[in-house]
Amino acid sequence: MRVAWPSTAGIAGVDEVGRGPLAGPVVAAAVILPLTGTLVGLDDSKKVPEAMRTALAAQVIDRAVAYGLGWAEAAEIDALNILEATLLAMRRALLGLASVPTLIQVDGNRAPALTGVFMGRCVPMVTVIGGDGREAAIAAASILAKTWRDRYMQQAERRYPGYGFAQHKGYGTAAHVAALRRLGACQLHRRSFQPVRSSLASGPQGVGVSDG
Repeated sequence: MRVAWPSTAGIAGVDEVGRGPLAGPVVAAAVILPLTGTLVGLDDSKKVPEAMRTALAAQVIDRAVAYGLGWAEAAEIDALNILEATLLAMRRALLGLASVPTLIQVDGNRAPALTGVFMGRCVPMVTVIGGDGREAAIAAASILAKTWRDRYMQQAERRYPGYGFAQHKGYGTAAHVAALRRLGACQLHRRSFQPVRSSLASGPQGVGVSDG
């Protein structure tokens, strides 16, 4: 249990990935970069090739003053809605920081609640539309969150074979929707999302996949 925070240190960038997929968690990262130095190639994670993302994520972890990861599972997304689950993931990422930032920059136009996050310290927070392509700390968070989530979904392929999670990472590709119709939904699927609801209503056409 954390009982004290180190002194404040730099700007924290916050971003999320995985709002749109039909399966898997929504994942957020918070990253405080050093005040000096550069990371070549930082950008919106969607614009960075996979091999470069992996290399950049390792550099972010190695050089960051602090970083935190947070996520909300499919069941939480269904219970809260995707927006509230995303804000919850961001809050959890900020809770994972080992240092208190001087400022928080959040990608987009919505920010999580900070009540209780920094042991009563007041930290200013701003939203930055398109921030993952404009602010280094947000771009670093974007890279870290996407790399973590992609790895999670690749590992999920072994637990839930047949859906193609390693390829599409839970997004609603034609192959994924076809697998949903054939197998039905597994534990990772967001039952509040329309294609998943439709597959549950019609029932699997083949042998189901166990969640056990």
